Amino acid sequence: MYSILDIETTGGKFNEEGITEIAIHKFDGHKVVDKFISLINPEKEIQPFVVKLTGINNKMLRTAPKFHEVAKRIVEITKDTVLVAHNAQFDYRILRTEFRRLGYNFERKTLCTVDLSKTLLPNAESHSLGKLVRSLGIVVSDRHRANGDAIATLKLFKLLLAKDSDKSIIRDITRAESTGELSQRQLDIVDSLPSATGVYYMQNKDGEILFLGKSSNIKKRVNQHFTKDGARAKKLQKETKKVSYELTGSELVSQLKEYEELRKNKPAFNQSNLEKSFSHALYQGKDTHGYITLNIHQADLSKNPLLTFNGFKSAENFLHRIETEFDLCLKLVGLSVAKKECSKVAEGSCAGACRQEEEISAYNQRVIAALQKYTLANRSEVLLDKGREIGEYSAILIQDGTYQGYGFYELNHQINNLHILESIITPMKADDTTHHIITAYLRKNRMLKSIKLEPVD
Repeated sequence: MYSILDIETTGGKFNEEGITEIAIHKFDGHKVVDKFISLINPEKEIQPFVVKLTGINNKMLRTAPKFHEVAKRIVEITKDTVLVAHNAQFDYRILRTEFRRLGYNFERKTLCTVDLSKTLLPNAESHSLGKLVRSLGIVVSDRHRANGDAIATLKLFKLLLAKDSDKSIIRDITRAESTGELSQRQLDIVDSLPSATGVYYMQNKDGEILFLGKSSNIKKRVNQHFTKDGARAKKLQKETKKVSYELTGSELVSQLKEYEELRKNKPAFNQSNLEKSFSHALYQGKDTHGYITLNIHQADLSKNPLLTFNGFKSAENFLHRIETEFDLCLKLVGLSVAKKECSKVAEGSCAGACRQEEEISAYNQRVIAALQKYTLANRSEVLLDKGREIGEYSAILIQDGTYQGYGFYELNHQINNLHILESIITPMKADDTTHHIITAYLRKNRMLKSIKLEPVD
């Protein structure tokens, strides 16, 4: 649990500043579950340059509550949370100073989004909050006011969590916590999980990831882990002390995220999941007359397959699908072993490519159209799918037929501008498995839509 924090102060000498406004958003890693926003009477004058910067003046604060009147609420909302702020050292110091004046020792763990962004967004031109969120296409209102900056920090932190594929954030936080033994809390763990799509992480007492997986129903899947029989399952149940998760909304993103994080984290109970996920592939050729042919064989990546499949039957079903959709010849797509024409000729539903009666270029154009629809070859576009919450969408970036990564957006200009799009995308390594994951998903027609990339200005 996190408390996203921003504080505005009077300015002045070090450790003599007073708080003029505070905003705290209690964030469970997925949504805001509580918030506290208030002006504060600092009982001292505000520096003129601060008035000009924030718009908060002495007159506005005369009737505002004093810090001791809101201190209890701050303690309650931040209890058992990690304070997250942009330049957390400053905000935490100010809070501790105010509490010390009341004779109370206020202590919380902290995370600084400046430090996190330097690690996870190393190529950003600036790591100041305003410039950073602007470069990411995040719209911010009320800059230099506590709630406006807290909301900007929250949106930035959500993006950083999504980019943290090594899981260093949750691992470090979990390791710092006193987790204790959770074996009696498995039911509570399951109850705390959502029945939603995402990736989940089963961790030990030190925060190390033992197992990670994807599911369209995280709650149900983790419950299955806790109730499964077998020596290996029992060992995982015994060692699991916490289950965290990240929602993706999109099943495609959850598959890509799971694969990428398995490669990076290599959890002890996941080794079998790293095996190649396809066995057969579709290859293109030409017959002696120049017609394009399609054939299924055992997957051999050195022969540049068009598409890969998790079995022969899956590949055969795909050929039947495009044969019908694009009016292709059964013989030329390898679905007929007839020595002469295919059976569709007698039915009157084949234009005769199998006996050289159809113009070669006309037939080949239909084959090419089928391949363009279902492969990634030469495609540069953004595939759009569901997001983690209402109003949000996921974006999967493809450039020149190669998967680049995924991200989440709310506004269309974030994906229509390539510079901003590349900033919000979490870069991922492409290989034959990511290609298989994406094309297999596309074959199921579950993608909402796609947009062509606009040229860079």
